[in-house]
Amino acid sequence: MKKSRRKEKRLLIYLLLILLSVLMLFPFYWMIRSSFMSNREIMTVPIQWLPSHYDLENYKNAFARAPFARYFLNSAVIVAINMVGSILSASFIAFGFARLKFRGRNFWFAMLLSTMMIPQTVLMIPQFLIWQRVGAYNTIIPLTLPCFFGNAFNVFLVRQFYAGIPKDYDEAALVDGASYFTIYWRIVLPMSKPVMCTVGVFTFMGTWNDFMGPLLYLDKENLKTVSLALQNFMGQHVSEWNLMMALATVITLPMIVVYFMAQRYFIEGITFSGIKG
Repeated sequence: MKKSRRKEKRLLIYLLLILLSVLMLFPFYWMIRSSFMSNREIMTVPIQWLPSHYDLENYKNAFARAPFARYFLNSAVIVAINMVGSILSASFIAFGFARLKFRGRNFWFAMLLSTMMIPQTVLMIPQFLIWQRVGAYNTIIPLTLPCFFGNAFNVFLVRQFYAGIPKDYDEAALVDGASYFTIYWRIVLPMSKPVMCTVGVFTFMGTWNDFMGPLLYLDKENLKTVSLALQNFMGQHVSEWNLMMALATVITLPMIVVYFMAQRYFIEGITFSGIKG
């Protein structure tokens, strides 16, 4: 009886997980399915679940509208700079909060975390006016430079991971005459690959999908990113949903590839950051 009940519970859990997986994957199916349809087929009632034919015409037409190769390059440059800045700043700041003892450490860490409660919309206009005043409008500086000064969530994540590394390493290195920077660079940082991958994946996805930042600060055509490219298919009266879905499918592919490449380290970094500290 116990074995049969366990099997029933396990079967119920599997069915529930399958249902949730279908619900989570449905938007991807809808996007890919729509990328092979015409606008009329997408809007057909009752719903047409599969395209009448499969070809790459929508993809060709979408890429013929604008210099999307340039947009992809712009996004890749911004993503690369932000990933380097986020990893270096988060690891350096978190090392101080996790491994060093100084007066007011907990207070300043709490102040850092409190910045996560400030809505981004409140800061949008003041930040725009500051960047415009210093002459950084229509450059990628507002989209990249802040990452080199740390992000509260990333610092918290890395700090939790660092708190789980035994401090015996630090003490042994100090006895051998190493400085704290040497401990950070040669001991702690090489041991933190999982959490660094986690920060990198979060930064990649956040920057690649960022729409509001480029919309505010980039007006030149040769500086636009892929997230802004979707605007080309939005009209005041008519929108070309089939071309938009084709481009959205292409934009989504890099995120899927990056996630699966770093999946093992990503999950490990999240797990260790959550249970240690």
